[in-house]
Amino acid sequence: MFAFLLTLLIIDALLLSAVVLLQAGQGGGLASLGGGTTDTVLGGRQAVTLLTRLTWWCGGIFLALSLALSLVPRGAGSVSELQERLRATTPTAPAPSAPLPLGTPPQPAAEGAAGTAPATKPPAATPPAAAPAPRPSGGAAPQPPGQ
Repeated sequence: MFAFLLTLLIIDALLLSAVVLLQAGQGGGLASLGGGTTDTVLGGRQAVTLLTRLTWWCGGIFLALSLALSLVPRGAGSVSELQERLRATTPTAPAPSAPLPLGTPPQPAAEGAAGTAPATKPPAATPPAAAPAPRPSGGAAPQPPGQ
């Protein structure tokens, strides 16, 4: 049903495009904005032609088909299969754990049998402290305010 309505919508869109392009223009375009009456700017009342009626009908059919397509479910399982594959490949977020107290290194979980001790990692080396900035030459070191 979805494919049928989509095919009708595409055919209607092509027909609507052709009908609109076949119509004669109002004439003037932006050049008519320089002066004149509102009939010149907005276009006067024209005779209703076959192309005008086809434009209205094709536009109405396009809107109705678009509304119907938004309410009709899509093809048989194509979207749900894709969603299932995405859910299967998406990693799950780890459960939030309680924060560790400050100053205590994290303890690795015990692995293997109860009699074996887990291997511990040596603590990571701390980066060297930054060297102090050189003092400006030609004078005493600046004193902090208030001293």
